[in-house]
Amino acid sequence: MSQNLLELDHVTKRYGVGGLFSRQSITAVNDVSFSLASDTPEIFAIVGESGSGKSTMAKMILGNEVPDGGRLVFDGTDIGTIRTRAQREAFMTRVQPVFQNPFEAFNPLTHVDTYLYATARRFTGADTRAQQEIKADEALQRVGLSLAELKGRFSHELSGGQLQRVAVARALIPSPKLIVADEPVSMVDASLRMSIVNLFRSLRDELKVSIIYITHDLATAYYISDRVIIMQKGVVIESGGARAVLDNPTHPYSIALKNAVLPPDPKAAAAAIRQRRALVEGV
Repeated sequence: MSQNLLELDHVTKRYGVGGLFSRQSITAVNDVSFSLASDTPEIFAIVGESGSGKSTMAKMILGNEVPDGGRLVFDGTDIGTIRTRAQREAFMTRVQPVFQNPFEAFNPLTHVDTYLYATARRFTGADTRAQQEIKADEALQRVGLSLAELKGRFSHELSGGQLQRVAVARALIPSPKLIVADEPVSMVDASLRMSIVNLFRSLRDELKVSIIYITHDLATAYYISDRVIIMQKGVVIESGGARAVLDNPTHPYSIALKNAVLPPDPKAAAAAIRQRRALVEGV
């Protein structure tokens, strides 16, 4: 049996609340387990609304948060044991993030291509500008752009869709095995979302990159995901093949989420929203 690319084993994360001397805490992620196979690239969706724990999961997978219980293992390495700069660099060569807001990912006073050159220098050893430009252009071509059209431009000169493609290109430069995309289309114009979503599918199929796709949007999760987990208040309430889970959800929260995705009857939409709010608030 091949080694898993990523394995979460009963992972729990708590945050203290109520001040410095308070012993109270909230559990953002509660006893979550799943794995991604190393020999089968896939898009694995983590679905849930705000407060469900999905972004905390992303932070732990990226090594930016340490779990209070359980283990996260990437390609045989316990992520929680990564301490030195060299270990961190090696890890980030294989695991790259794509964040929610592309406008916050780039300093408006810095040329966008500068970020690509810095990534090429840091992760691929491209020491000269010519080598960095080759790496940057190769990655940009993968996402439907080119260095020629971006060189010397600032973030405000690009659309949200273009900037998010640049963010994906930047993540591709180290040739990662896993991309963690946290709400990658929520800040992109609706007309451009499917182009980003289709881009992730092509990365899986052509580059054999696995993608953890974190979203509150069941429609895009249904469209691109191979497998899915649905989270509520830090707990995985449903998991399995994306079509099987989203076509026939069994948990009341999952059913409410599905019913809230553009029901044809406005009254049904309002009822679904009320039901979902009640489930989220626990009333």
